[in-house]
Amino acid sequence: MNPAASPSATEPPTPRQCPALVIAAPASGQGKTTVTAALARLHSRQGKRVRVFKCGPDFLDPMILSRASGNPVYQLDLWMVGEAESRRLLWEAAGEADLILIEGVMGLFDGSPSAADLARRFGVPVLGVIDGSAMAQTFGALAVGLASYQPDLPFSGVLGNRVNPGRHNDLIRDSLPSAIRWYGSLPRSAAIELPSRHLGLVQAGELADLDVRLDTAADALEQTATVTLPAPVSFAAPLTNPVPPLLEGVRIGVAHDASFAFIYQANLDLLERMGATLMFFSPLVDDELPEVDSLYLPGGYPELHLQALSANRPMIDAIKAHQQLGKPMLAECGGMLYLLESLSDVAGERAELAGLLPGHAQMQKRLVALALQRVVLPEGVLRGHSYHHSRLESAMEPLARGECPNDKPVSEAVFRLGRLTASYIHFYLPSDPAAAAALLRP
Repeated sequence: MNPAASPSATEPPTPRQCPALVIAAPASGQGKTTVTAALARLHSRQGKRVRVFKCGPDFLDPMILSRASGNPVYQLDLWMVGEAESRRLLWEAAGEADLILIEGVMGLFDGSPSAADLARRFGVPVLGVIDGSAMAQTFGALAVGLASYQPDLPFSGVLGNRVNPGRHNDLIRDSLPSAIRWYGSLPRSAAIELPSRHLGLVQAGELADLDVRLDTAADALEQTATVTLPAPVSFAAPLTNPVPPLLEGVRIGVAHDASFAFIYQANLDLLERMGATLMFFSPLVDDELPEVDSLYLPGGYPELHLQALSANRPMIDAIKAHQQLGKPMLAECGGMLYLLESLSDVAGERAELAGLLPGHAQMQKRLVALALQRVVLPEGVLRGHSYHHSRLESAMEPLARGECPNDKPVSEAVFRLGRLTASYIHFYLPSDPAAAAALLRP
């Protein structure tokens, strides 16, 4: 975010207004990301400044939405990010944008807190995305249910996804009562749909034709949509909370390539605001580390690049040397798997990896864990989430275990070996900046 947008100590901050929508759906798989991306691309290419947020923990959707809008995408969540930080992010975005779009998570009312809770807390109207491929007038009944299930929910209208042009589009549009605005429709088309794999959408950088897909979706939406902006929403000013320079002069190496790309933009921003210099490197292709004080290995898809990661022994040796010197290292999910003795993919192909942590992990065909997590560490209390398809076998004793606020039976282990901290948990570092700094400060 732009530091200049933050309120100064001498000028009391005032509310800011900006048109905004929460893009939600009755369930996952309805096409929220495709619709949000199409709206962002449609309005941004008309010259509007569009800021997009993602409700809840996610790494893949923001990659697509960032490309569609031309701006970084941040998380909003009343538990993991917190109300105060979410309010700051929205207020800052309202100062520089013509339109704010917030992609919801799961179904509109699913989870606690839900996308509906976020919409209600900040007064942002909901745009419901409904897959209309197998219905006609029932579309209107579903739209009415979304709009009226919680009477205090600000609800604006609906958009039909996977709708055939012509008669089908007209039947769905005409099924709506006058109080529910029609935002248009997108057709079912292979040229628009975004491909996915076991953890979600394919990463934006892997789609050579992504911009073509986004423009095609925007073109299709423009044929049926009312492209006028929704009414402005007033976003209250946040309380000022300066971040101390706890990492002044610290050089942090951040793994970033096709294997390791699951990292919150807010984490990187926080580290820089605390004074750190970020130096990106690739465990896939680089044969040495940059000159750094600390390492940050985020999650990603190491299972898709097993042999290349295993074969790059110079990089593994450099990371081992870093650890042997007692320098800090934070490894999350895929980053932790990379540091194990070995990892096997779903087909059973096994590769020897870094060997800094004892143990082996096996990729599973089904999801193993998905949960928000709160973990108490010696450095402080961090929040985050876990989402993985692998199962770890290790004799390591955990330093701590996470707790799920929604009572899911998921309690992810956090391991500590010297200055190395490793876990399946993807930490949201702004949840405790002091703890984040302590993990990475020499």
